[in-house]
Amino acid sequence: MLTRELLKQVRQIEIRTKGLVNQVFSGEYHSVFKGRGMEFSEVREYQFGDDIRNIDWNVTARFGHPFVKIFEEERELTVMLLVDLSGSQMFGSLSKTKQRVAAELSAILAFSALKNNDKVGLILFTDKVEKFVPPRKGNSHVLRIVRDVLSFEPEGNKTNLRSALEFMNGAIKKRSIVFLLSDFMDEGYEKILRIVGKKHDLIGIVLDDRRESEIPKIGLIKLTDAETNEERWIDTSSTRVQEALRKRRQEIQSKRRSLFIASRLDSVYVQTGANYITPLINFFRLRVRRW
Repeated sequence: MLTRELLKQVRQIEIRTKGLVNQVFSGEYHSVFKGRGMEFSEVREYQFGDDIRNIDWNVTARFGHPFVKIFEEERELTVMLLVDLSGSQMFGSLSKTKQRVAAELSAILAFSALKNNDKVGLILFTDKVEKFVPPRKGNSHVLRIVRDVLSFEPEGNKTNLRSALEFMNGAIKKRSIVFLLSDFMDEGYEKILRIVGKKHDLIGIVLDDRRESEIPKIGLIKLTDAETNEERWIDTSSTRVQEALRKRRQEIQSKRRSLFIASRLDSVYVQTGANYITPLINFFRLRVRRW
């Protein structure tokens, strides 16, 4: 049974994100994701300037004068949201955790798809696929997706991007738009990332928190790895420790960016404590300019 607090949170996200979709993202989304191609609509009599390659010879022979096929854009798309719910997604140094931000981003993308008459599906994963919601339309379906991202309690804590991508690739046969929301703190998924990127339109949404690389100098503290539960004491006042943390974070970010570039995948970088609207708009507009 849904708790009153959860219903309140879902409603808040619905109100906020629907407003953003109506005011900002719907047009941007439609401009970027235009459909898979053209499909046959009807035939009409040939007019001067029509492409002769579109002549329907069967109808032309039947009526004794030329008719052409008319094609329309195949508008309906399938959008898949792959959302990481591993232990690191529960981290958030300010007002929102990565999981909360993922829920809001999922709502924006799902409501944008709904407004453009596209289907939306969801895969929640940790070190295994925790839940699969097949693509469908409808406002209640989108609200279910938001609720699941926001409140689902996974069994696992670790991250396995490879298994999530392999499952998606097997479950969704038709070319789709795939948003992968994660902090990408994993290894061994490079090959399947490229495979999925060739079959689908794959976009990585990187969820980050500045406190994972910028810990204030507050002396000796105990850190716990959210995915392995490993505990470690560190002296945050130590310049050597601060430099090691900063260097490790830079290495992770550099490796991640290089992988996206090498795989020819688009990516959006979002900080939990920052405004995510600007990175999303910039992504949409970059895609439009590229085309």
